Parts: sequence; structure tokens; C-alpha cells
Amino acid sequence: MLSKAMTDRLNEQINLEMFSSHLYLQMSSWCAYKALDGCATFLSQHADEEMMHMRRLISYLQETGAFAIISGMEAPPKEFNSLQELFEKIYSHEQFITSKINELVHLATTESDYSTVQFLQWYVAEQHQEEFLFKGILDKIRLIGTEGQGLFFIDREVANLAVTTGKETTSMSTTPA
Repeated sequence: MLSKAMTDRLNEQINLEMFSSHLYLQMSSWCAYKALDGCATFLSQHADEEMMHMRRLISYLQETGAFAIISGMEAPPKEFNSLQELFEKIYSHEQFITSKINELVHLATTESDYSTVQFLQWYVAEQHQEEFLFKGILDKIRLIGTEGQGLFFIDREVANLAVTTGKETTSMSTTPA
């Protein structure tokens, strides 16, 4: 049985994952509006992945006899000055999510809740991959630049990531939790 503190924090994480999904979906829409179709597809796929993270948390709460609570949330930002700013915001957001996962692991460890520690290890590894992925995109943006045809090449690079990470997400979602 989960403690009240752990249940509350896992519910908070559920809602953070839902916000992440909405954030990436909104960013996908911005990219589509700016004719950055590769980025739009990639971010749409990423929004789906974040919803899968949320569902995984809900399932864990239900399996442990806890009550999953979906709360309201504020709307994600919808305007961005540039593609670089958009991906900087994503990278910062992923770092924030990593800090929240680390706080959950710390709480579970402190409470000697080893089942939850084990469950959260997947999220620890996932966040490492997320930060690595978005730092890599930012590095490419800085390397290629956004002047002239730079945006075209960045969009194409991110489109290639959509194909690659889309396959990984599909295979990952069929792996038992």
C-alpha cells in the first residue's frame, strides 16, 4: 500500500505528464503552422509518448489500490519566437520533469517503498534519454543555424528522429511494465 505522501506525489506526476503531452501537442501545432512538418510530426509523436507515461502512472496507482486523480491544468504556451526557443523550452521542461522523478525516487527510498523505487527506475532511464535527445536537437540547431536554409535542414533532421523514435516508442509501449 502506498503512503498518502507517495500517492499525492504520483498523482502530481500524472498531471505533469498530462501537461507535457499538451505542451508538445501545442508545440506541434505551432510547428505545423510554421510549415515545419518534420518537427510537427516529431512533437506530435512525443505528445503521445507523454500520454503513455501518464497512463503507466495511473495503472501503477490502480494496481496498488490507490486512487488516481486527474486535475485541471493551465494551458501550455502557444507562441514561440523561434524554433530554437521552442526546443530550449522543451529541454528545460525535461530537466524539470527529471527533477520531479528524482524527488519521487527519493521519497520512495526514504519510505522504504521498494516496489515504487523499482517502478520509477523506468522513468529515471526514460528521463535520461529525453534530456539526451533534446540536448542533441539543440546542439544541431546551434550547429546548423536557423538562417537561410538552416530551418529546412533542422526540420529534416528532426523528421528523421520522428521515424527513429516513433519505432522505439512503439516497441517500448508493448514491453510489459
